[in-house]
Amino acid sequence: MAERSEVGCGAPPFDPRRGAVQNRRNGAGGGVAGRIDRVAIVGGGFSGAMLAARLAEVGIASTLINRTPDFGLGVAYSTPFAGHLLNVRSSRMSALADQPDHFVRWLEANEPELADPDGFAPRLIFGRYVQARLAEVEAAYPKRIHRVTGEVASVETDGVALSDGRHVASDAVVLTTGNPAPKTASGRSPRVLSDPWAPGALEAIGADDDVLIVGAGLTMVDMLQALDGHGWRGRAQALSRRGLLPRAHADLPDPPEAPNPAMLEGPLSARMKASRAVARAAGWREMMEGLRPITADLWAKADLATRRGIVRHLRPWWDVHRHRIAPRIGRFIDGLVAEGRLSVVAGRVKGITTTDAEVRLDWMRRGQAQAPLTAAWLIDCTGPGHAPEADPVTGPLLVSGRARLDPLRLGLELDGYGRVLAADGRADPRLLVLGPPARAAFWETIAVPDIRKRIEDVVAALKG
Repeated sequence: MAERSEVGCGAPPFDPRRGAVQNRRNGAGGGVAGRIDRVAIVGGGFSGAMLAARLAEVGIASTLINRTPDFGLGVAYSTPFAGHLLNVRSSRMSALADQPDHFVRWLEANEPELADPDGFAPRLIFGRYVQARLAEVEAAYPKRIHRVTGEVASVETDGVALSDGRHVASDAVVLTTGNPAPKTASGRSPRVLSDPWAPGALEAIGADDDVLIVGAGLTMVDMLQALDGHGWRGRAQALSRRGLLPRAHADLPDPPEAPNPAMLEGPLSARMKASRAVARAAGWREMMEGLRPITADLWAKADLATRRGIVRHLRPWWDVHRHRIAPRIGRFIDGLVAEGRLSVVAGRVKGITTTDAEVRLDWMRRGQAQAPLTAAWLIDCTGPGHAPEADPVTGPLLVSGRARLDPLRLGLELDGYGRVLAADGRADPRLLVLGPPARAAFWETIAVPDIRKRIEDVVAALKG
């Protein structure tokens, strides 16, 4: 057998202590089996980078693995366009759960013109903040964070294997892989931009070209902003299942309205009725703000039937009201609609055909074919694929029985700390999930305020 190249090990390839720990883990069901000295973190975006920083501060070393050298950024914060703003006010964007003003204080010191606690800073600036936080911890705790650039091929019982043959030895693995790759509903063609985040993807679109967009969520908003920032003057027609556009924050923070008890228990239909009544009386933003701190708890307490109803019927409306855009961006989208440059229709893709000069989108509404939409380009903004079985990292874990899907197939099933449940239902104390891939267990696990709280849970689980 060929020797593996060990990366960021902190221990030799064979360690008797590690072998004993591994044996205990295979027979355990919960609880940390033995001391954890090094963690392999798969994914170097916000979740992974800030987890590595917190682990270093509590005395646990980690190897942070990322596909690119841009540690700390991920897709959201790697945008070079200054017009892409955070969807959360700066006062809530601290990376540290116990220092809520940390990001604002960083802005005061580094970007004072943006240091408005109630403002929405550019995402690229937040990316710099995350990288600065990671670098600061690395300097304070040398050798506790080891960066590795590479593609993960598999999660093994003693660490992580990379696609180039290297091996990252570790006592535990945390998957912080962010949102999965986009699910392409559009096929392949030079006139179909299936990955709009790819570098230079929008450059071929002319200033007066019309575009079709599949998906009308936050990715669509980002693409329209980027096009507009480069002088685009064309028109956009967007198709989505419900035809809903993201809502915007108010200019000033909305005070939370305490949830009515009828919103928290009972059949989903009755809870929705009570929520609408509160929204009419106090404002829908205020109602959503009241639910925000307890959303994960409500999801955890919900039975399977309630969860299924949320996913099937409520989720599109929840997403557009919960994950709001900055007021300035909301006015930009409203302006495009008012000018007739953006229209949104509700329906499903039936087929996409292209010629050298045009894209034709055939679509259906309520089972009835509609007049086709045509434009010079089609931008696929359908969003993440959410297919753990097909993922090269999580797929083998499911096949081997080290992991199992939740009943709604939203993702891997986890316990309250984010530990992966094996096929037999036992929690693996040395395999955890953090960030968007933990949606099945926590529902709200995308925004920074939610992730930073979960980082503390993962740190507590790894410390034992």
